[in-house]
Amino acid sequence: MSRAQLALRVSDLEASITFYSKLFGAEPAKRREGYANFVITEPPLKLVLIEGAPGEETRLDHLGVEVESTDQVNAATSRLKDAGLATFEENDTFCCYALQDKVWVHGPGKEPWEVYVVKADADTLGKSADPNATGDGCCTSQATEETPAAAGCACGR
Repeated sequence: MSRAQLALRVSDLEASITFYSKLFGAEPAKRREGYANFVITEPPLKLVLIEGAPGEETRLDHLGVEVESTDQVNAATSRLKDAGLATFEENDTFCCYALQDKVWVHGPGKEPWEVYVVKADADTLGKSADPNATGDGCCTSQATEETPAAAGCACGR
């Protein structure tokens, strides 16, 4: 089963967790410093909350489709390329407390989309998915015209 992902950058992570817990009647599936995600069964949704700057209005960070396997990411990559879309591929990338394979594209309004699979979670890999990571376990790259999202970070950082 695949599910849509909506990643929001929020200024008050704790207030957002409280709100979305009430909205969806579920607690976060994962919480880390500056980060939380909800895995909602109905509707199938992965809601990612990324802590932004204090006072910053909530904004869309990126959109995504979580799939079950690397083969599905590869199939999406081929399909997107065949459709004439510019893609940015990442395999075995450590991001947001997980080891992932993914492909990124931009929509017509420059909104970043990723199709990704979580290959291993930080819970099985240790505190941070990347043994060389510093900070909160999320990427620190920024999006560029050449990289359709945040240079491979599911966090958009």
